[in-house]
Amino acid sequence: MKHFYREGTNPEAPVLLLLHGTGGTEKDLEPVADMIDPEASVLGVKGNVSENGMARFFRRLREGVFDEEDLVARTNELHVFLDEAASAYHFDRNNIVAVGYSNGANIAGSLLFHHPSSLASAILFHPMVPIRGIDLPSLTGNRVFIGAGTNDPLIDSKETEELEQMLKNAGAQVTVHWESMGHQLSQREVLQAKSWYSEER
Repeated sequence: MKHFYREGTNPEAPVLLLLHGTGGTEKDLEPVADMIDPEASVLGVKGNVSENGMARFFRRLREGVFDEEDLVARTNELHVFLDEAASAYHFDRNNIVAVGYSNGANIAGSLLFHHPSSLASAILFHPMVPIRGIDLPSLTGNRVFIGAGTNDPLIDSKETEELEQMLKNAGAQVTVHWESMGHQLSQREVLQAKSWYSEER
């Protein structure tokens, strides 16, 4: 997968896995990572799917409707890539914190749903429920921050609440922060994520 890796100055800090939104690049969320933890190593990944020239992490059938078969396959692909990246860059495979926005948050959520040991914790900005109708594995020990918009035109608040409950039912510790900036990622949202992230350091 196309990516970049930047080694941090604190070897004890997690590796921040950056997962962009539709049409983004592997470096889109680098400023967000710098706000959350400027000392952490950063691994930015670009989605392998193209939708009308826009990079995504998995296909969708239409707005808000995912190609679930492709979602699972791409989730597995990302999981394996993280194994390979940890070996290549010599970082702790068990200390990865995902930072995903929109489509990137959805693939991060899918990692939690399918490979719970793949991420130590996750920051999900404006995610949806990645897939329904499956039994979630135990997520005890996983911490999840969800940034959501009360007036997000793409994601109904009930969707956010459903995802929160699914993760909690699986044992994850979930914090939800609401903003009124629509689907846009706001600075205040990132600062709330930073505060949440810092609590466990």
